[in-house]
Amino acid sequence: MSAFGAYTREELRRAYAEAWAKASAGSPLTPLEALIADVIGLHPEYQAVVADTERAQQFELAVGGGRENPFLHMGLHIAVREQLAIDRPPGVRALHRDALVRLGDPHAAEHVLMEALGRTLWDAQRSGAAPDERRYLALARDALER
Repeated sequence: MSAFGAYTREELRRAYAEAWAKASAGSPLTPLEALIADVIGLHPEYQAVVADTERAQQFELAVGGGRENPFLHMGLHIAVREQLAIDRPPGVRALHRDALVRLGDPHAAEHVLMEALGRTLWDAQRSGAAPDERRYLALARDALER
């Protein structure tokens, strides 16, 4: 199970806002808050959204607006980091190391995995099946080879 367990959308967004507020104030953070704050710190374009709990709670994307959902984006970063911590699916850690060597940037390496994970989750949702871990890793490998 993920670090977020059964959080509702509102609870999750509040957790992002509270972690960012504590980090910005220099307050002590739990390990989960530190993880969230680190991901937010990598994304200055999302910091205004999470700097205000009410704004975070009410944030909605316009349909067809062409913007990325910041909470989905940051959530994928966190999911990838959780996967790397336990090497699940098996081989994801080695694939990440390959991406780091090839790209020379930890953030870019996470993005390779995030895009493959997002595609895998989308495919699973559409088919009503469990996410295919082998396909996920294959998509990430393919992206690295391009």
